[in-house]
Amino acid sequence: MLKARAIPVAIKSLGVAAALMLFWAACSSTPTTTDGSEAREKDQKNAPLYYDFDDVLVPRELSLNTKSSFVYHTSGLTAGVLVFTSKAERSSLIQFFENNMAKDNWQAVSSFKSPRTLLVFQKENRWCVITVTDNNWDTQVEIWLAPFSGQSGSGLLK
Repeated sequence: MLKARAIPVAIKSLGVAAALMLFWAACSSTPTTTDGSEAREKDQKNAPLYYDFDDVLVPRELSLNTKSSFVYHTSGLTAGVLVFTSKAERSSLIQFFENNMAKDNWQAVSSFKSPRTLLVFQKENRWCVITVTDNNWDTQVEIWLAPFSGQSGSGLLK
């Protein structure tokens, strides 16, 4: 009779121990701060970046290909091409650039949307051409920035 009664006590003890472990695990995974700093830190890690072109915002998911990029800096002028790759979908990248270029005061001039999309923007004395291309394993983004004289029919700066 003693053995029969010991089994329910052992089961109860195991149940209490399991409940305590579950409670402890739940408490240990609860965030320790409630001021939102963890959320801000996560947002900062996902925030878009400005690279060499200080008015062309780039999604953080893009990886810069330094071997294919070229940037020319002089006083008052930055021009060149930045090449990136990403696993992000082409359509979301197109939407990102269409939305954020306007926020940086770029005017959309034209676009050609296909597996290789071309977005053309103008601002004061510069042109920005962004291509977004679907490749087999990733998406490639090229951001071209070139000077413009601002005068009709005059072409590039001379």
